[in-house]
Amino acid sequence: MKNLTTEDIRTLSPYVPGKPVEELERELGITGSVKLASNENPLGPSPKAVEAMRGMLTGVNRYPDGAGHYLRAALSKKYAHPIEGIILGNGSNELLEIIVRTFLLEGEEAVMAAPSFVVYKMAAQASSRKSVVVPCVDGKHDLAAMADAINANTKLVFIANPNNPTGTMNTAAEFDAFMARVPEDVIVVMDEAYFEYATDPEYADSLKHLKAGRRLVILRTFSKAYGLAGLRIGYGLSTPELVDLMNRVRQPFNTNMLAQAAALAALGDSAHIENSVRVNEEGKKYLYAELGRLGIKYIPTHANFIYMEMDRAAGPLYDALLKKGVIVRPMGPTQLRVTIGLMDENRRFINALETII
Repeated sequence: MKNLTTEDIRTLSPYVPGKPVEELERELGITGSVKLASNENPLGPSPKAVEAMRGMLTGVNRYPDGAGHYLRAALSKKYAHPIEGIILGNGSNELLEIIVRTFLLEGEEAVMAAPSFVVYKMAAQASSRKSVVVPCVDGKHDLAAMADAINANTKLVFIANPNNPTGTMNTAAEFDAFMARVPEDVIVVMDEAYFEYATDPEYADSLKHLKAGRRLVILRTFSKAYGLAGLRIGYGLSTPELVDLMNRVRQPFNTNMLAQAAALAALGDSAHIENSVRVNEEGKKYLYAELGRLGIKYIPTHANFIYMEMDRAAGPLYDALLKKGVIVRPMGPTQLRVTIGLMDENRRFINALETII
């Protein structure tokens, strides 16, 4: 077995997704569980997206539009960005892998933060590339320290804003100062999967730097606020030159017909996004108050989840919540992350947590 692959792949820890709710309920002998583990939109998709999918069902014997022309055109109009500078992916996860495979050459390095989205390091390690990991400060990307970590071998810098799993945000002033220090030949990957939830007016404006001609790839997704996680569709905004190279690595027909149709319809339903953000803000305020009442430390969030620091081991607490039909995500020895759900789901989580502790 040792000779079948590289040492990097043998030592790579695979991403462990949560079990399906139905399987957990069967194993535990419970019903009516609430899933607050994967940062999904509790409202579900836009009705317009559902209707768009229904209208495409009879055509699924045909291959999808391999270029995703209509969706890319709509994104081009929304962001006033050239269509040649837009790429679609099977979720933004696929685009992360495409970026690494396209640009991170032998001997080159990627700078990233920790804790942050685990796929950055996984993608680099799977390609036998070095990751330079810079610790977060209070759960937030230390952009000054990340700029310090850039050297002659640095090719990519990964930034999650808002950050997953901590929910922290880097401001426009912080990002501007960072970009002023980044060499022109380094590609900055700005992962903005949760940006719709970031209502702070100081939120970093990455598009400004892209439009100024910087080597930047901005990743966004329809999985979170748009409620299309099960369809796996995301997109990247970059320079036409970088997208042209990425398209040479991208697999043909990488985004399916139903996903493209649903995403296009969802993009036009601003009311659904506004409602999703409103529900998230209401749930956030409730959870802040209740966690404070219970004396549980948490990091204020700019996303649709809350990162908590518990006073006990996270594993047993996660198991105890499971037995009460509440699924959250353990993130470290004493850390849990909970998705902000509908108000009934939030109350269910707090009631279960209070009973356990």
